Amino acid sequence: MARTFLDLIAANRRNSVLLIAAFVLLVVATVYAFALVLGGGDPRRSLQAGAVALVVAILLTIWGAYGGASAILAMSRAREIRKEEDPQLWNVVEELSIAAGLPMPKLYLIDDEALNAFATGRDPAHAAVAITKGLREKLTRDELQGVLAHELSHVRNLDIRFAMLLAVLVGLLVLLCDLFRRWLWWGRPGRRRTSAPGGGAAILIIMVLAIVLSIIAPLLARLIQLAASRQREYLADASAVELTRYPLGLANALAKIAGDQEVLEVANRATQHLYIVNPIHPFEERAKGLFSTHPPIEERIRRLRALAGADSPMAAT
Repeated sequence: MARTFLDLIAANRRNSVLLIAAFVLLVVATVYAFALVLGGGDPRRSLQAGAVALVVAILLTIWGAYGGASAILAMSRAREIRKEEDPQLWNVVEELSIAAGLPMPKLYLIDDEALNAFATGRDPAHAAVAITKGLREKLTRDELQGVLAHELSHVRNLDIRFAMLLAVLVGLLVLLCDLFRRWLWWGRPGRRRTSAPGGGAAILIIMVLAIVLSIIAPLLARLIQLAASRQREYLADASAVELTRYPLGLANALAKIAGDQEVLEVANRATQHLYIVNPIHPFEERAKGLFSTHPPIEERIRRLRALAGADSPMAAT
């Protein structure tokens, strides 16, 4: 079993590198296509724009790795807490960190009655775990341990770095596509001179392809991002069981979180994939048009209960 987990974690890290590289290339290719239209079909200008996009993507990736966690915590209105403020919570995290072979992460509290939690940071030495006030107050110790083990598994598996970098690159791609469509609306590209072979017909074809790309690229990026997030949730659940040796703790916690109707106001589309359960409920206005960032919670609970040999009715909490 240990070897299986190590293999999964190693594959997770390799896939993270490949996905980030693919996103950088997608950003560069998208900028090249847009620049080809903006430059009237001049390939030299497009190459220059592509080179600039590559530099920008690399710089944003570096910024995401070193400054992304602070931005996410500030956006979530999370405040750091000390051991003397909550000794029991601190001890639970400390025990799990030792079991996982990780440094003690910084702990943050979000002053909200909704039940949720997330982990962030660029690596285990610079990790942070944030939980809501509602989660801290409404879960038993075993349930709280299951949730925190899940989040520390994200730290150990380096999901935290992947999530930050992917969010930065997806955000950049969406911004570029939005700016391009605005330029098409206000820039009147039909009045520009073209240096593309074939004249107006060629630039028209290029423009149509660029418009299609501006619509498809963000959707493709989002789908890849969400698919990767769902796979990582299953792995973090399994890794949490490895740490706690008690699948029902996390299973019962997920059941409570699933039944929670409180709205986590600080969550948004940029950070929703970080949480243990999607904080944006289907009945909320902001949920319209969203893809699922997490696997079905019922399936996660079923798998955990199967591990405990309780694959039937929900155990009492």
